Amino acid sequence: MNRTALIHHPVCQLHDMGEGHPESPKRLEAILSRLDDQQLTERMDVREAMLGNEAMVLRIHHPIYVEQIDRISPSHGLIHVDPDTLMGPYTWEAAYRAAGAGVQAVDDIMAGEYQNAFCAIRPPGHHAEPAVTMGFCFFNNIAVAAAHALEHHGLKRVAILDFDVHQCNGTIEAFQDRPEVMVCSSFQHPFYPNSHWQIEHPHIVLTPQVAFATSGDMRDDWEQSWLPALKRHQPEMIFISAGFDAHTMDPLGQLNWQTHDYYWLTRRIVEAAEDLCNGRVVSMLEGGYHLKALAESAEQHVRALMGLPEDGVE
Repeated sequence: MNRTALIHHPVCQLHDMGEGHPESPKRLEAILSRLDDQQLTERMDVREAMLGNEAMVLRIHHPIYVEQIDRISPSHGLIHVDPDTLMGPYTWEAAYRAAGAGVQAVDDIMAGEYQNAFCAIRPPGHHAEPAVTMGFCFFNNIAVAAAHALEHHGLKRVAILDFDVHQCNGTIEAFQDRPEVMVCSSFQHPFYPNSHWQIEHPHIVLTPQVAFATSGDMRDDWEQSWLPALKRHQPEMIFISAGFDAHTMDPLGQLNWQTHDYYWLTRRIVEAAEDLCNGRVVSMLEGGYHLKALAESAEQHVRALMGLPEDGVE
């Protein structure tokens, strides 16, 4: 049995919001090519993402919202669903595949088929609120997966760790009144979406960072906030919203994380999972818009999930 699965689907590379849009198919192409070039793909359990369904996304999203997404899907061209988020002919299937990937990972891990998974999918999800499309996101993939673990598999407590440069407003909105779901979010502040950052709940752990903060600040947050919170919460599965746009090269963020920081943080998460929940980790791609930095950072993230040494950082 391979320790780590790679879950993706070709239609996620066909979702295209137009020339020049930062959330482009090239993002997945860069990641998958890097994993192939570093001969990591052949050591992973590679699976095609299942097509999610309405029952899965309705655990998080309002029925009218899901109906609207289904109804407005265009057969050609692009339509704006918010100023930054567009829907094309392949978006509907890609969105349901992205949501389905996390559910599939949960099912497979609970069945003992592998220990953890990286879902290389798009569109991303952590900005999508129960009734709002925003920030390149349609369905909140990580929230859908976490809700599935709770409601289908009967887990009592889970944790979602989000290290994207942008705060996971949609994930917090979905779970702010559900203490069985701990949400830890590291993000640049003040910055998009500039919401949900004043919430005070014991199960919502917010560690905002000022512009140009370094990885040392992130490591302090892990040791002083995230790890103690995880130990208190005792999750039965850990979910990662893996955004790589806190990287110093990323054009949409202003933090100064380095490529090797993603290995360091992921190893700490994996070690915590091994102590707390039999190593059960589901990671899902969120942001990251500098293609070289994205590919190299995702590689380090995957290496850490696989239990391999850090390598290949240029």
